[in-house]
Amino acid sequence: MTTPVSNLTTLLRSMEPVLHDGVYAYCTVSHEAQIAAVASVVTVREPEGLTLVVSEEQAVAAGLPVLFRAAWITLTVHSDLDAVGLTAAFSSALGQAGISCNVVAGAFHDHIFVPVAQALKALQVLRALQQDALHGSLRE
Repeated sequence: MTTPVSNLTTLLRSMEPVLHDGVYAYCTVSHEAQIAAVASVVTVREPEGLTLVVSEEQAVAAGLPVLFRAAWITLTVHSDLDAVGLTAAFSSALGQAGISCNVVAGAFHDHIFVPVAQALKALQVLRALQQDALHGSLRE
């Protein structure tokens, strides 16, 4: 197990974005829905119901309504849950490129869901952000 990183510069330099294969679907179901057969990547309980992020294949097979088709990018750096600024930095960079992002923080990594059609552009933006941070170290 790695040590969590909290320093923003170190996080940006070592974030190493990875694009997962496939398409992921944001879906909603009622709180009472039987979802044991669906292996969700993310589940969020809200007053209106459960939001699930699942592979699009699973969503279609289960007859779930697809609200948003997403590509899933993981920042592989072990980010500290107390770290400040990482989400702001990458969401700002993506926003400046006209790419929406939906962010989920796990205990070890940050996960970013972007529109499928913009997946490769998002990956380029994130890698450029990382490179900017790396090149910034040469000037320090």
